[in-house]
Amino acid sequence: MKTAQHSLPLKQVTITDAFWAPKIETNRTVTLPIEYEQCKKTGRLEALKLQWKPGQPNEPHIFWESDVAKWVEAAAYSQETAPDPRVAKLLDEVVELLAGAQQPDGYLNAHFTVVNPDRRWSNLQEHHELYCAGHLMEAAAAHFHATGSRKLLDVMCRFADHIDRTFGPEPGKKRGYCGHPEVELALVKLYRATGEKRYLKLAEFFINERGQEPNYFKQEAEELKRQGKGPWGWYQHGYEGCQAHQPLRDQDKVTGHAVRALYLYSGATDVAEETGDPTLAPALHKLWDHLHSRNLYITGGIGSSRNGEAFSFDYDLPNEVAYCETCAAIALLFWNHRLLQLEQDAKYADEMERSLYNNILAGVSLDGRRFFYANPLAVYPEANKNNPDNIAPTRQEWFGCACCPPNIARLLASFGQYIYSESDQGLAVHLYAAGEAAFTAGGVPVTVRQQTAYPWKGKVRFHIKPEQPVAFTLALRIPGWSRGATIRVNGDVVTPPVDKGYAKLTRQWQKGDRVDLELPMPVERIEANPKVRMDCGRVALQRGPVVYCVEEADNGTELNDLTLPRRAKLKAVFEPELLGGVVTLTGTAWRRDPAAWGNGALYQAGPTARLPVPFKAVPYYAWNNRGAGEMAIWLASEGA
Repeated sequence: MKTAQHSLPLKQVTITDAFWAPKIETNRTVTLPIEYEQCKKTGRLEALKLQWKPGQPNEPHIFWESDVAKWVEAAAYSQETAPDPRVAKLLDEVVELLAGAQQPDGYLNAHFTVVNPDRRWSNLQEHHELYCAGHLMEAAAAHFHATGSRKLLDVMCRFADHIDRTFGPEPGKKRGYCGHPEVELALVKLYRATGEKRYLKLAEFFINERGQEPNYFKQEAEELKRQGKGPWGWYQHGYEGCQAHQPLRDQDKVTGHAVRALYLYSGATDVAEETGDPTLAPALHKLWDHLHSRNLYITGGIGSSRNGEAFSFDYDLPNEVAYCETCAAIALLFWNHRLLQLEQDAKYADEMERSLYNNILAGVSLDGRRFFYANPLAVYPEANKNNPDNIAPTRQEWFGCACCPPNIARLLASFGQYIYSESDQGLAVHLYAAGEAAFTAGGVPVTVRQQTAYPWKGKVRFHIKPEQPVAFTLALRIPGWSRGATIRVNGDVVTPPVDKGYAKLTRQWQKGDRVDLELPMPVERIEANPKVRMDCGRVALQRGPVVYCVEEADNGTELNDLTLPRRAKLKAVFEPELLGGVVTLTGTAWRRDPAAWGNGALYQAGPTARLPVPFKAVPYYAWNNRGAGEMAIWLASEGA
């Protein structure tokens, strides 16, 4: 059963936006070639030639295929919107390598072909085989849609057929599932690309079987021990970490590894959409409420604990040691986008927007060359200098576990598919970005063109261009952060009905019709729930969807001593030459007088005299593009 609305395909969306178009172009011209070279330099591509021999260096890793697959997916999306012969050549080369690595029975994983051929499917909890398969399926679907070629799609259909012969409830098949959910959502994508219902059925099996008793991973570990083959033991975060502690339908709170959890929820939402299964939605709604009301950072980051890249406990949202993996924020967007197709509720698009403009964009440098794995909300470099590279206070060129760089590349390359949804009723606009959308209403082709300087300005103009007059509904999201939105149609103020955060304009549209949406964007002082102990007495600054931070580059050191008076006037100014062009927030804050501590005392009786100081805040996503230094989002706040 398909839902009433679906995402507008990438080919039907054109982006000319001053904010997003340069980022997408940098992704295409800089990030994609860099990531290809990293896959080549680190041996990920060479491994697919299956020429590695025991004793040689650079042994193919168990999940290298996933990094290659995400690069292929990103490159395919890029080709779909902006064909580039250089990218096309690299894409063809990698597809050939993947096809050549496939075994006669359909299996595809270099590590388990040349390193441990006798351990296929023997350690599902730790080995990531199905996770890699899932990313390859996603890549194949994207490649097929972009190029029309079935080469990679057929490779992955053979692999999916092999998996279907291996797993399932039937006698003689393994009743297992992957320790890292991903294949579930990927099988649904493969089903949508091919129409093969066995793939949807297999995705449903993996969702239904996970967490059942007797626990498959427990049985698997006992068998491995009996054979003297493990388990490896490197993943020590329990069944919660693998999302195998409970059947999904019985869960009511998020726990475990953040990316695994959100990929599982995304796959379950896909299965619910395609099958019409009503038993999944109640659990998914409970999990959404628990995550977004108690475990979500203001930046759209999730997974507060470095230990297991996981959720910790309710309202535990530390700043300096926040993990907030880039992949987790992307997974959050994936899940909310899927829920949005099931139910047109602006709360889902609000969370897509939050993660996009903050945690996700922070994951890549403005020049497209360096990446964050973890995204803390406060940094004191001296405290971070001994951390491993994935939580370093500066972006890195690459990682040993390189899931995040190609993940953000595929997200940016596919950005257009998150802006709109179409249905029998018309077009829904979830995100605001200049460009065009082409769709059909009542059999009539329609083009909708957006003009906006969002997120710096809250004015959005829509030009409606049907080939002939036609009635449909244009549904515009009123963001949760917005108060006092106004809408005009052809210059006249209108008050359309608002349903779950969407203003619905239903009329007979004609060529030349114009809709103006104005969203006031005052600077907001955001407070955290008192149970978030780290942020008590502090505020974060937000304007529109953008969360701000203070950096050492503008404000010097000891940022924790910076205090923002509650009634301090804050000025928003667009600075076109700073950080690619951003709106900054400026005002006067207070610091304790350093001279009062001239004796070098560690403690002394207060209060200490305070001095007014100018301060500047910049968008969080743009931090760490001017060198290493302190950074903080939450500022002390006091006074009338």
